[in-house]
Amino acid sequence: MPGNGAVTRSTLRQQIADALRDEVLAGRLQPGRAFTVKEIAEQYGVSATPVREALVDLSAQGILEADQHRGFSVPEYSLDDFRGMIEARSLVTDGMFEALIAGGHQAFKDPEDARTAATLATVRRRGEEAQRAANAGDLTVLIGYDLRFWRELSALFGNPYLADFLHRLRVQSWVCAVQHLRRLSEPRGALWCGHAALVDALAGQDFAGARAIVTECNEHSLALIERLAAG
Repeated sequence: MPGNGAVTRSTLRQQIADALRDEVLAGRLQPGRAFTVKEIAEQYGVSATPVREALVDLSAQGILEADQHRGFSVPEYSLDDFRGMIEARSLVTDGMFEALIAGGHQAFKDPEDARTAATLATVRRRGEEAQRAANAGDLTVLIGYDLRFWRELSALFGNPYLADFLHRLRVQSWVCAVQHLRRLSEPRGALWCGHAALVDALAGQDFAGARAIVTECNEHSLALIERLAAG
């Protein structure tokens, strides 16, 4: 059928993008690591077109950097970059909570609303998985659940542009942080794990408390990365 080739290419594109994203977020592709479309195509045994599309997608997300002449590379974010990401995250989430404190969003006005309650329950389960991974020191699992947690939580605010922007910031934050976190000899107990408390605060319409939890998360993350970067 005429559409089969496009579907296959799209599926390959997503599979390659997912695989490379996982490699970067796991810290297996180190900052500064460069590669070409040809190299990745040969590694996965596929044509260049879906590889190029996947790499462009990852560049748009800030996971990779594109260079017209040298191909693609893993970003070499500095500590100042991480500080900027945390500041940007804070500005976004502070704006969300200011809006909730001022008048609330429709999704949070009725704590008994079945759809909101079901979504919060799902997000809380993501948070519980993230907490278990943090307590176990499993950084790879933590990153996956943390990103899904924030993606689904921010979607409740009803603004897809805001949710996409915050997701991009959090992905970039992890790309920057993972190079330092992989140096932790014992990550158990060192990683932030207040996800469930944040959901509980939102479910209870304690928006000021939720804002304080997010502020603590950002401060914890920044202090940990600064400490690790200092050696």
